[in-house]
Amino acid sequence: MTERTFEIEEVGEAAPVPKAPPLRAMEARNPDYLEGFLNKPTPVEVADAPGGTIVDDVVAALRQIFDPEIPVNIYDLGLIYNVEVADGHGVVTMTLTTPHCPVAETMPGEVEMRVMSVPGIASAEVNLVWDPAWDPGKMSDEAKLEMGML
Repeated sequence: MTERTFEIEEVGEAAPVPKAPPLRAMEARNPDYLEGFLNKPTPVEVADAPGGTIVDDVVAALRQIFDPEIPVNIYDLGLIYNVEVADGHGVVTMTLTTPHCPVAETMPGEVEMRVMSVPGIASAEVNLVWDPAWDPGKMSDEAKLEMGML
């Protein structure tokens, strides 16, 4: 076995290193997704939303999340009311089919993580609202076709 040697250099003081703020996903927190359930979302057309293609990327990511009880993604199911992106921060306003939905505790967290996986998004926020309530009329034609409603 060979012996290792180390060189030690003494310094008086190290220069401070600026640190980036922690990402929301890395913070120890338990968000209350039901906190804003009385807030009414302001409808925004996704094509007109600020951020352009990054909003389209977020929508594409949301289309990869499927309701576990229904074979339709949450975007086409009409659960996503609004998508906004500004300065690398994504805000998604969404609802669930019912407040008693079995995924009420896990779905908003999954949406947040999926949005944060989009390149260009540094942090994400999910606002779960109950007004206006979801109804089958919010489904896209593709979703209605998949469900046999057309």
